[in-house]
Amino acid sequence: MPAPTHPRPHTETLANGLRVTLRHVPGLKRSAAALRVAAGSHDVPLAWPGLAHFLEHLLFLGTERFPTDEALMAYVQRHGGQVNASTRERTTDFFFQLPVSSFSAGLERLSEMLARPRMNLDDQLREREVLQAEFVAWSQDPMAQQQFALYEGLPGEHPLRGFYAGNRDSLQVESSGFQSALKDFHQRFYRTGQMTLSLVGPQSIDELRELAQQFATALPAGDKIAQAEPLPLTVKSYQQVGAHANLLFAFDGLPEPSAEAMAFLCHWLNNAKPGGLLAHLQRQNLADSLKAAPIYQFAGQALLHLQFHAAGEHLNAIHEQLLDWLSFFARQDWTPLREEYAALLQRQQQVSGALQLARIDVEQKESGLSESGVAALAHILREIGGADNFSDHWHLPAANPFLRANEPLANAGLIRGQTSAHRGLRTFAQDRSRSRRERSPMHFSRALPDSSDEGAIYLRWQVDMAASADLRSRLQRSLRQTRQDASEAGVNLSFSAAGNQCLLKMTGLQEPMPSVLEHALKCLTMIDADSPRDEVQIPSMPIRQLLEALPEKYLPPIETSDDAKQLWTTSRWDGLALGLNQQTQSAMGLALSRIPGTPDNQLPVTPITQGQYQWSQINTASSEHALLLICPTASRDIADEAAWRLLAQLCQTPFYQRLRVELQLGYAVFSALRQVHGTTAIVFGVQSPTASAAILLEHIQAFFNGIPAMIETLGDAGLKQQSQNLADQFNPATQSNKDAAELLWQGKLAGHSSDYREQLVMAIRQLDHQALLAAAQRLINANGGYHCLANEPMPGAPWQAAN
Repeated sequence: MPAPTHPRPHTETLANGLRVTLRHVPGLKRSAAALRVAAGSHDVPLAWPGLAHFLEHLLFLGTERFPTDEALMAYVQRHGGQVNASTRERTTDFFFQLPVSSFSAGLERLSEMLARPRMNLDDQLREREVLQAEFVAWSQDPMAQQQFALYEGLPGEHPLRGFYAGNRDSLQVESSGFQSALKDFHQRFYRTGQMTLSLVGPQSIDELRELAQQFATALPAGDKIAQAEPLPLTVKSYQQVGAHANLLFAFDGLPEPSAEAMAFLCHWLNNAKPGGLLAHLQRQNLADSLKAAPIYQFAGQALLHLQFHAAGEHLNAIHEQLLDWLSFFARQDWTPLREEYAALLQRQQQVSGALQLARIDVEQKESGLSESGVAALAHILREIGGADNFSDHWHLPAANPFLRANEPLANAGLIRGQTSAHRGLRTFAQDRSRSRRERSPMHFSRALPDSSDEGAIYLRWQVDMAASADLRSRLQRSLRQTRQDASEAGVNLSFSAAGNQCLLKMTGLQEPMPSVLEHALKCLTMIDADSPRDEVQIPSMPIRQLLEALPEKYLPPIETSDDAKQLWTTSRWDGLALGLNQQTQSAMGLALSRIPGTPDNQLPVTPITQGQYQWSQINTASSEHALLLICPTASRDIADEAAWRLLAQLCQTPFYQRLRVELQLGYAVFSALRQVHGTTAIVFGVQSPTASAAILLEHIQAFFNGIPAMIETLGDAGLKQQSQNLADQFNPATQSNKDAAELLWQGKLAGHSSDYREQLVMAIRQLDHQALLAAAQRLINANGGYHCLANEPMPGAPWQAAN
């Protein structure tokens, strides 16, 4: 396998007590920061549940120095980065990623908001309503309720049994006692001794250390405070039956390396290969799926959750088989498993971006199972218990085939009879081979350099009859093991079927890709009517269900079929490969010869529907109102797309500010540019506990009407800066290979040439006020049409039901 490219991070404690981890990764195009505060929901006074989560929200509302439109969230969005935060039981995390040139300013805003939050009463009252909307959605979300119910077997006085999200009743912001507690919590925990900062980027360790020292300057110094230990869990294990069958194991007094031991154990519990627990449960028709994960770990305590897609009456039998497998596992030589586990963690780091690495470092995750972790694992297995004897049908899983490096091709790129001395000489045979390759429906693009370890492959089929829901389920199920093995080897493999199109996509390390592609094609083409279906999923929150349904709404409806053979034999296919070197291209020969269907390098572009008001109702099984308004460009002209992208960037923060903060319509409010099947659109989304779809549409239309005035206030300098920020996001020096590959694939679907990215950047830089105002008017007039996805019936004219 490739040598690991990301060494362990440098760690140190600064003079003021801030612990920092610094990781220099030369190949990264962006930098990231992750800050962990050793304080969470369980550290809040019992009188004020939700206070920690509330404070996390308040910190994003801006400071005197950086008001809302210049605060961290707006700044990161304006520069095409990522930002978020999370409050857990004993920690609160803040993290963001930005281009290197903008990173220092992002850190400055993060330190300012942590040290000097504004926290005035009006802000608090508004934000409390946002948390109230979150609480209403949470109380109606089956997944959230199931997660909360998992703790019901624990002692009633343990903090895991409490409510800590916060709502209108628990967040009594008008109370002087609450204000005192809020101020005390911030002063007590938001200081250097309670914080760990992780910085990752292409900068040198010295440069990262200087950034960390600048960041720490604004923070109040203080020693680390010992967080109060929770009451004992006391129970050993319990069962629970709901939408899934659940087994839970509780631990007290675990040794320090128990987190890495628990991660190692869960990895092998989740392995679905023959000889393991899941394969046996499936063979015995006891369970269809298994997901094992620790859902709580702190101060030697842990709660291990095993979720099975199984009937409740099978849970006792499942428990017996689990203990039998654990007895087998406890008595094995873990050496080969530890080696493979370490190899896959290295692969994961090799393909991780700056933000993922920063989060790994701030969580202090190990790169494998250490010797002390082995002892901790043995302790955990003894705590769970099991028989001294075990069944003889268990065995360790086969090695991941994609983790083993392929042998380099001898004299790659040479034909028979040549030697390395002939490199650069052309032959008629080579010309014919190259000509065939260039006419092939699998286009090996040179738009991305092949000097990186990473690449991307897109393989698309256009079908005469769409895969039915049942067939889609079987196709997804057929790929499950290949997808898991590929992910562990650094390749993200996905398959989707919508309307008249199927798409197989791979991104990540290119070296395993030819082998992954071969396995995936074999899986997809060997299913039959008796192949098992995928497990039933618990519905996600309504706005996410609408987003999941979005791709299919862009394709023409056609008849469906349950026949996999018919799906492939009547299909036509093409594809795009990006960033692949000559060796990987050569190794793909066998896989390309096995692609089902008829090769076709002239598949038609998805047509644009102009000026239509289309409505699609999606049943989300929720009383909350959810709506997506999709606003596509009126043409596929690159100038139109450039204007649409700048409009999307300008609208992002004001739309959130207007509908979420000022109008308080709901907590799930966003706008973003999306490309789906080659169509470019701005998507506006809202989930509200109170406002109907019709009312939400009125608010969105009112926002649209205010866009021209917002553009006018920019001024020439402001517009130039916004255009430059947007153009910088497509700079090859800062755009990730994965994002660049997706952009170029969407360009291919839209019928653009291979220099699409360069043309787009040029069009963005040429935008002026007149062009942007004209685009805003096209948005207001729905020149490209509106398509609304909602979980409510269609209102009256001008809306029409989508096909």
